[in-house]
Amino acid sequence: MSLDFTAIDFETANSSSASACSVGMVKVRDGRVVDTANWLIKPPPGHDEFVEWNTRIHGIRSHDVRHARGWVEQFADLVAFAGTDAFVAHNAGFDMGVIRGACAATGIPCPGYDYLCSLQVARKTYTLDSYRLPVAAMAAGFEDFEHHQALADAQACAAIIVHAAKRHGADDLAELAALVSVRMGRIGDVAAAA
Repeated sequence: MSLDFTAIDFETANSSSASACSVGMVKVRDGRVVDTANWLIKPPPGHDEFVEWNTRIHGIRSHDVRHARGWVEQFADLVAFAGTDAFVAHNAGFDMGVIRGACAATGIPCPGYDYLCSLQVARKTYTLDSYRLPVAAMAAGFEDFEHHQALADAQACAAIIVHAAKRHGADDLAELAALVSVRMGRIGDVAAAA
């Protein structure tokens, strides 16, 4: 086994989990970044209002996504990039909720993916005053990135997992999860059937 995964981060237009307006993904093979992808997403009707709170956080406005493809049109690209990898995300419940919410809002079956939360891993790896992404990333040696820019956040998340795996002597995500006593989650087909 090897340390292979796809780190993922979404930004949303509002509090709806279906309102993804940006995604960043980082493919890691053997603990090294081998590919990245990011793009804007036009949220589906009914979930497409850009609220000031979210815009202040990530800077994306409705006019920025006017010509972007929607979730339905981009979903195959997301799945193709991730392949059969497990996902890694910081506060993974949020990002996995975006996948579930956007799939539900657009009538697409939610795919089955295992995932690991880098926030939970960071809490079991570092002693910090805060485990927010910038602080945890700094502990992993990943500094000076543009927080709330989806690709930069996915890169920071990947750095945390790679650093934590080295620190704990883990060869893959499952071993890392076991060593730090964090449960890997599952979204999609199996989770829905459970």
